Order: sequence, then structure tokens, then C-alpha cells
Amino acid sequence: MNQPRTTGDIAPAAFDTLLQKLRQRAESAGVFASAVVKDGRLDCLADGSAETAWYRVRWDAGRVWVCLEMADRWQSESIETDLVHTGDKLDELLEEEMVELGYDGPRPTYEHFRSDDMLFTFRTPVDLDSLGLETEQAAERVALVLLGYEACFRQLGDMDADADGE
Repeated sequence: MNQPRTTGDIAPAAFDTLLQKLRQRAESAGVFASAVVKDGRLDCLADGSAETAWYRVRWDAGRVWVCLEMADRWQSESIETDLVHTGDKLDELLEEEMVELGYDGPRPTYEHFRSDDMLFTFRTPVDLDSLGLETEQAAERVALVLLGYEACFRQLGDMDADADGE
């Protein structure tokens, strides 16, 4: 897991507008335990996860990112282990879930690393260059990636411990 370089840049004011639109979409989807905007990001608590995990939308290095973050190493390793055992590729699984939701863009890329604040992180950049941050189209694109993340990761590792009867 390589750690990406970050620039520490400040999100534009329009990003706050985007976050509010995303919070509404996340709440309406009904797949998260909670969805709140705080500290300049959207935090959606994973519902049913064996350990606390957050689906987040944040600004970093001049881009919008959809992330799954968790402090528990074993939780992260349970996801990695499932991918190794099934032979599935995470970018393909993400794309499948996003397409089912209506996404029609390029296959998502992702990074996996341990952040400076010691969180095990999976993250995908969302290209909004042609849309602008305040548009409904931008909110829809980011929402599709966020909900695709939730649908994909819910099936991996211990992210849906409730389904296992735990």
C-alpha cells in the first residue's frame, strides 16, 4: 500500500454546495447508518459493518474523492482477503455496481493506502472537470460513485457482518 502525496489544498466554496446535495442523496438511498457533512467532507457511516467504517466524499489534491476509510486493520485485510480468494479485481467490481446504478463513465480507478491519520483507505477520484461542482450533474455523478462504493464493499470482507448473523 503506497501512500499518495497530498497538497493540502483548500476546497472551493462550491464543494460545500456539492456536499449538501450528496448528503441528501445519501440519506434518501437508505443504505447508510448516518450521513453528515462535517470538517469539509461528507461522512456516511457504514451500516452493518463488523467494525466502524466510513464512506466519505472529500477534497484532496484539487479533486473530489469517494473513499472508504476504517481504523481497523483486520477489517481492511478482510476486504483484501476476499479479493485475493475470489480473484476479482476491485475496479471491475466497482464498475459493475456503478453501472447497475446508471453510471456510464470510464472504469473507476482506485488507490489503497494507510493515511497519515492511520486510516486504511480505499479511494477513487471523480472527474468533474466538465461539469462544475455546483451542478446537479456533478452531484449525480459523485452520488453514483458513492453508492457504487457502498454496494461493492458491502459484499466484501466483514463489511456486512449483519448478513452473517453477527
